[in-house]
Amino acid sequence: MKRVGLLTAAVVLSAFSARAIIIRHDVPDAKYKVDAKEFPQLADLPGSGEGVLVSPVWVVTVARAVAGKDVSEVVINGVPRAVARVVIHPGYTPAHPEMERGDAAPLMLFERDVDDIAMLELKEPVTDVLPVAMYRGNEEQSEVAEIFGKGMTGDGLHGEDANSPRRGELRRAYTRVEQANGRWITLQFHSKREAQPLEGMPGDGDEGGPVLIKVHGTWALAGLVSRKYAVGDLSTYMFFHYGNETYVTRISHYSPWIDSVMVNDTAEPAAAADSPTAP
Repeated sequence: MKRVGLLTAAVVLSAFSARAIIIRHDVPDAKYKVDAKEFPQLADLPGSGEGVLVSPVWVVTVARAVAGKDVSEVVINGVPRAVARVVIHPGYTPAHPEMERGDAAPLMLFERDVDDIAMLELKEPVTDVLPVAMYRGNEEQSEVAEIFGKGMTGDGLHGEDANSPRRGELRRAYTRVEQANGRWITLQFHSKREAQPLEGMPGDGDEGGPVLIKVHGTWALAGLVSRKYAVGDLSTYMFFHYGNETYVTRISHYSPWIDSVMVNDTAEPAAAADSPTAP
């Protein structure tokens, strides 16, 4: 599947241990597996998490995937690429650990207003991969989204397999965009008649991974995998099941900031921007 280089627009089984993406329970996993050449713009971050090449020297990802971490190198198209600096959006603040326990409501309200996006500047231009186009419009809602990921896996009946790695083989899935407002695109894991033939959702470890929509016959980057949605007690909520929602950082909302970082050599590096604490 060709990508243009324009900056525009489970059954919980050990067999899942090398896979990625939460898939339909009634579709063979082999149908989700794709070769890396299907999306060579994918950038593997150290350990887990992903980003996307949007210019020869810039990768866009989510702030939660890089904040507080030593990101000196990423892997694109199988080649290690040295990172010159990390620029985290000034509106990003990590949640306090206490919010990640008990009632989900405070955490959901806090994360709703966080700017979860960051940029990685590479030391040398990438010459063997064309950057992906960014979607800059406002008509994402109801479009079919294409999702790539190497994170944890499972299926919609049983959820995520706790034994699967946070970086496995590349998988591709599809789902329809539920909503697109402000900072966020909302995806829902559909089942039955609403589901795509290869319906799926991101797993843990897919933070920063690409969500694309088709524009004039070409796939463009519409969002980056950011966060899960939950209600009730976080310790008992059933994540990664049919009906669950995933929130995606909306590229069209942040494209002015992305542009400003790429042209502004004085943008603050991560050392000055990735250490805020929640109030």
